[in-house]
Order: sequence, then structure tokens, then C-alpha cells
Amino acid sequence: MRRVLGSFFGRVRRGPLVTVTIAVAAWLLSAPAASAHVTVRPDTAAPGSYVTVVFHVPSEQKDTTTTEVEVVLPADHPLASVRTRPLPGWHSRVEKTALSTPLRTDDGQVTEVVSKVVWTGGAIGIDQFEEFELAIGPLPTDVDSLVFKVLQTYGNGAVARWINKPSTSGAEPENPAPVLRLTAHATNGGAPVVDTSSSPDILARVLAVLSLAGATGAAAFSVSRRRGTR
Repeated sequence: MRRVLGSFFGRVRRGPLVTVTIAVAAWLLSAPAASAHVTVRPDTAAPGSYVTVVFHVPSEQKDTTTTEVEVVLPADHPLASVRTRPLPGWHSRVEKTALSTPLRTDDGQVTEVVSKVVWTGGAIGIDQFEEFELAIGPLPTDVDSLVFKVLQTYGNGAVARWINKPSTSGAEPENPAPVLRLTAHATNGGAPVVDTSSSPDILARVLAVLSLAGATGAAAFSVSRRRGTR
């Protein structure tokens, strides 16, 4: 590809336009691809509130489908209310844990809470994604974030463990767990989930570069013709 681009740009007169195009083409070809991982939206919510969260689960493996998704709720900050939303083709199962110290709510004391939710029976196809919703609350007021560990099981038995907490350095861990940050400034709005599971693949980048090269060539040819007719 670099030889092709070099041959093309060698035929046109190097000016500012061509120089910029070469720089953009180099960036397109060298940009690293982001690995897909499970995320939660919205990623911020107000402490003490109730919110519907959506777990965005892309299927990464190229030869099998995702057949099970397990969301583990934070045990150190139990949630009094957890409700699932029906998802066509999938069956949800909740597991509960008894609390040593009951939670006080407006409806009385809560002695057991949902500790995990498991979805089975469906399939997330290759290069596809699915969204799993939970209505949870009230969110704790004594912590700045909630970490949800997610286990993603594939048809071949492989398990992707999205369980790593954010590092103190700010660098993203290898298998990051979805994090819901708690801030008083959050609106808890239902922002649409955007699929950012992967960067454009190499073919898309090559096509973008060739399109850019074609446009540059046309512009350079037009400039050359104008100069030749003067």
C-alpha cells in the first residue's frame, strides 16, 4: 500500500495540498484499532437516584457467537431495587444474596438484594452487539462510582471476563469492567448508545486513503491544466 501511494504521489507535483494529503493518509494507515469491550450507558448518574442502565455487549470472536451474558452487581454497595427488562430471544435469571445489615428504604427494610443477572437463550452474532437493560436504585451516596463485572460466554466455551477496575494511573486495563460514575451534575438522561466497539478495519482505511488520493489527484490535475493554459 505504501508503494502504491508513493508511486501515485510521485507523479503529482508536491504542493501544500499533496503534503497535507500524505500526512492524513499516513495517519489513517497507522491509527491503532481499539479493542471492543463491554460498556454501560449512561456512564454517569446522580447519587441517590434511580436509573435505567444499558450494558452494550459486542461479540468479538470471529468464529462463534455470544450465548450468555452475566452482570455482577457491586457487593460492597448493594442496590435495593434491580429490575430486568424483557429482551426478545433471551431469558434473564436473577440471583440474590442475603444482607448481614438490611438496607433502609422508603418501603421498609430490604434483607436480600440481587447480586447478579444472567441472560441466556439468545445469541449475539459475529460482528454484532446486543444491549441488556437494568433499572437500578437507589444509587449510593457515599461513593463516586459503581463497578459492574461482566462475564461474556461464547458458544465455543470461551469466556471474556470484563472485571478489571480502573487503574489509578488513568490507563485503561486490559479487560475493563463497565463503570457508572456518580456525580451530582448527572442528569440520568437516556443518551443513545453508540457502537464504538472497534475502529475501522484496514480495508476501510485503505478505501479512505484511495478516495483521498483520488480527490488529491483530481485537484492536482486541475491545477496543472490551469497553469498550462496560462
